[in-house]
Amino acid sequence: MSRYHSYINSAAIIIDQYKGQEPLAVFLKQFFAANKKYGSKDRKQIGSLCYHFYRVAHALEIAGISEQLLAATLLCEQAFSSVLAELRPAWNEHISGNIVDKTAMLDGHFDAAKIFPFISHLSAGMDGVAFVVSFLEQPHFFLRARPGFEKVVPAKLKALGISFEQMNEYCLSLANGTKLDEEIAIDKEVVVQDYNSQQVGIVIKPYLSATGNAVTLWDCCAASGGKSIMLFDMNRNIKFTVSDIRSSILHNLSNRFQKAGLQHYQSFVADLAINGAQLSASQKFNIIVADVPCTGSGTWARTPEQLYFFRKELIAVYTLRQQQIVDHVIPHIANGGLLFYITCSVFKEENEEMIFYIKKKHGLELAEMKLLPGYELHADTMFVAVLKKL
Repeated sequence: MSRYHSYINSAAIIIDQYKGQEPLAVFLKQFFAANKKYGSKDRKQIGSLCYHFYRVAHALEIAGISEQLLAATLLCEQAFSSVLAELRPAWNEHISGNIVDKTAMLDGHFDAAKIFPFISHLSAGMDGVAFVVSFLEQPHFFLRARPGFEKVVPAKLKALGISFEQMNEYCLSLANGTKLDEEIAIDKEVVVQDYNSQQVGIVIKPYLSATGNAVTLWDCCAASGGKSIMLFDMNRNIKFTVSDIRSSILHNLSNRFQKAGLQHYQSFVADLAINGAQLSASQKFNIIVADVPCTGSGTWARTPEQLYFFRKELIAVYTLRQQQIVDHVIPHIANGGLLFYITCSVFKEENEEMIFYIKKKHGLELAEMKLLPGYELHADTMFVAVLKKL
């Protein structure tokens, strides 16, 4: 058996065993740790086969996992494939072709429109065709240079021989999988942050500036603190309160804040879908940032296994949780204060329909609502809305 057949067989075993209960990257790491026979090149090739499969599995109508893996490689690779060169040399000759040409090679056994089975749920403004095709490629790796390091970081990348594209003064786009040298200080000089996550900051910056210097802000679903660090870089006078559902998350946030120089803040653990947490009814904030838990569908090109295992019934589950969270946090917005509602979802139920819910139930006034498509920029898709409490 050639090593290429071995790659196919190993990927088939992984796909059979993997049930989507943890990120595929975590499962692969555990699988290879338990099977020491694979070298680094083997691990990379087998992992790529698995990711390719999950990108297009819904759209393939080919019998047999081996054939599906080869077809997925044809569809997702853009340059010479050693696997196809050995096992399907005729396909490898078309590896750099467009999706139409590649589809023709599969004799009607692939329908690109079926890559994403939830098209009817997309937010307004989404280009369904471009979005679906974007799943064939892994998005890029983005950095945000922090204030004072706008010229330092690009200079260091050049000196290290790391290729990048300057998207704007602060945003740098790198190839996925790029390893950063220790000379570049993460969270001090630069923050790992998707392009459209950075664009969210550009949308809300004018509203942040309009509130003046003495701003009280609650990042209620703070996660690892990336949004708070971005806002801190815009206004060093913000008084931060942060919360999330697990103490381990806030521990990671604390480490990042320390590196970022964000030292004065309050934090607490809370499940805001259940209650209003540790805040008194009288405690109010000028701004509440609600980057709510969501399907993450705007990021699935990075984690295509989530697309594969997702069921549309979960949209309603996430939407209910989002409603519960905003119901508990909105009473803590001061009169005239703002709610920044953010998702990394492409689903209208989590985006514009949630804004309609907030306006109808809580009487907030919509100042701005924006979908930030990432599929033509090799980035994530995000949604942001700014609402004002009258």
